[in-house]
Amino acid sequence: MNRFAAYFVRCLVILFGYAIAVLAASAFINVLFLGAIGFSAEETRWMAGGPLVVTIPLLAIFVAYFAFAPSALLILVAEVMARRDWLFYALGGGVIAGIVLGVAWQSGDPDFAVTDTRVILGIVGAGMVGGIFYWLCAGRWAASWWSEGNPPTSPGPSGS
Repeated sequence: MNRFAAYFVRCLVILFGYAIAVLAASAFINVLFLGAIGFSAEETRWMAGGPLVVTIPLLAIFVAYFAFAPSALLILVAEVMARRDWLFYALGGGVIAGIVLGVAWQSGDPDFAVTDTRVILGIVGAGMVGGIFYWLCAGRWAASWWSEGNPPTSPGPSGS
């Protein structure tokens, strides 16, 4: 039963980390497009107070939907390989964003494909931000549930 509890808690931590990563990526995309539109400082304060509270979670739903399968594969690889470094998750988030963009491009719908270089780089950057936030919430403890006990603090006897 103890092992089951460890698996269950780890799955909850992974889901929490994924939710935070998706919200961070969505916030990054919203702030990028807010800056690209060219709002003044007063308009930006007004936008941050109201509409962003709605658009960040709404866009996060779409980000979570499109990025779920490649993210699940990356999280599985990270758990099996016990990867705990932030760079792995940042680069993995960028790769996931590239996969999502590639699937959108292959869909055949010209309105769904993203072709502007600035937008592509912004979405890849949002994937990297999401990967870093996943690492902050869940990735630092990848495969921590595999440990059987306390690791030795010193090397064993030399045998001589």
